[in-house]
Amino acid sequence: MDDYGFSFTGIIIMLAIAIFLIVAEWKIYEKAGKPGWAVLIPIYNVIVLLEIIGKPWWWLLLLLIPIVNIIFGIWMFNLLSKSFGYSEGFTVGLVLLPIIFYPILGFGSAAYKGPAGS
Repeated sequence: MDDYGFSFTGIIIMLAIAIFLIVAEWKIYEKAGKPGWAVLIPIYNVIVLLEIIGKPWWWLLLLLIPIVNIIFGIWMFNLLSKSFGYSEGFTVGLVLLPIIFYPILGFGSAAYKGPAGS
């Protein structure tokens, strides 16, 4: 442990988890017919996610408003789960355990059904 309270091992583990989740989201975007590299570009990745779930770009502005962003973030998770044919129970998993449920969407057999499952 160094002077800042971080261990080299802890940093490596956090970096590995971050890369794993980026790859999982990349696969989600590709399953939805969007470019996977969009995950790497801030703001644009949210715009692409909004396209995947079938919502307008101006929802991005709602994500900048405190408290409102929590409500719309959960709503976006719900629409994402419905876009892949899952129910509200899967939404709860996406909200509470994204490290498990994002890879299920990305690497699992889930197929993109269209915006919000239409």
